[in-house]
This record gives sequence, structure tokens and C-alpha cells, in this order.
Amino acid sequence: MKRIDYLANPTRFMRLAAVLTPWMGWATVLLAAVGLYLAFFVAPPDYQQGESVRIMYVHVPTSWMALFCYVSMAVAAATGLIWKHPVADLVAKCTAPVGAAFCFLALLTGSLWGKPMWGTYWVWDARLTSMLILLFLYLGYIALVNAFDDPARGAKASSILVLVGVVNVPIIKFSVDWWNTLHQPASVIKMGGPSIHPTMLWPLLLMALAFTTYYVWVLMVRVRGEIIANKIRVLRLKQVHG
Repeated sequence: MKRIDYLANPTRFMRLAAVLTPWMGWATVLLAAVGLYLAFFVAPPDYQQGESVRIMYVHVPTSWMALFCYVSMAVAAATGLIWKHPVADLVAKCTAPVGAAFCFLALLTGSLWGKPMWGTYWVWDARLTSMLILLFLYLGYIALVNAFDDPARGAKASSILVLVGVVNVPIIKFSVDWWNTLHQPASVIKMGGPSIHPTMLWPLLLMALAFTTYYVWVLMVRVRGEIIANKIRVLRLKQVHG
């Protein structure tokens, strides 16, 4: 709780972000470079899927990140609602476009992967449908948080939407176990450890780390921009009313 209170101060957050931002940027570049090299030049083709399996190294990490970003939004939204932390509301607001982009990429790469594997770009199975709903939740949040002239009202209304929509996250995660879908069961995060070969697992994990550091990098930049914009807005209001 003390750490949350510490970061709730915009000035302290700005100092922390100034330190972390360049490190996250360089980590993203390095991890993505190594991950892509291993994915395209070291990892073998799949014995069934052939070279098309390389889409996995983008599709799977973006799917993970779409869920991770939404959970991050939900945590930030709950923190903003309960403890009235202004930075938490900004974290939720700045996460939404990044999460929406990850979700869109997951759906796009999934459809490109599905065509050679399933013979179609899209099927209305549980995993795809729930991921599409997640994209709509992201877009609905973005529209709602910007629909109010008062940022506090927009943050409150959109936070409630996020917390209601978080029920979709376990549905996405366990849809392949609960229903008969075209998606294969989990092969990385499961009881008993990963069942994927290390030559495929390592580039997959490196790409996941690269997308994670990218998210933190962009989040820091966007939140810092929002804090600066808020300070400018306050100064202008003081000039108008002064």
C-alpha cells in the first residue's frame, strides 16, 4: 500500500519513469532482435504446420499481452476507484490503446495462421469470439473515457466498464478447456511444465518479454505525457480564472 501511495504522486512517478523509460526501450529492442532471430533462423519448422508455425512467435505473445494489459487496466481501475489515485486512472487510460493494438494483432495473426491450418480465416469458436469481445471492451473503454468533459467522471464510468468486463479474461483463458474449439490446449503455461520443445519455447518467451518491456516503455511515455498535459491544462484554467 505504501508503494501505491508513493507512485500515486505524479512528481514521483515522473522521476521513476524518467529512469525506467530508456532501459525499457533498449530492453525491447534487444529482446525483440534476439527473439526474432531465433524465431526465423534457429527454430525449426513444425512437422505438421511447416513454416507457417513462425506466426506463433507473434500471435501467442500478442494474445498473452492482450490479456495482461486488460488485467493491468482492471487493477489500475480498481485502485483509482477505491483509493482515488490519479496516476492509477492515467495508467488505465494509457494502457487501453496498447492493449487494443495487441488484441487486434492477436486476431489478425490468428486469422493468417488459421487459413492454412483450418482452411478459413475465421470461425465463431469460443476462443476467437471471446477475444473479439475483448477488443470491443478495449474500444468501448477508449470511447467512454473520452466521452466526458470532466476527466474524473470519464475515469469513473470507464473503470466500472473495465471491472465488469474482466469476467471475460478467464473465459478466454479456459475456453479451450471448457468447450470444444479448434484451438489446441495450452502448451506453455500448464500443470507439469511446457510441452513445447526448447528450440521453439525460447524465442516464444523472448518475444513475450519483448512485448512486455514494450508495453512498460510505451506506458511510461504515455503517462508522462498525460501528466504534463494535465499540468498545462491546470495552468491554463488558472490563467482564465485569474
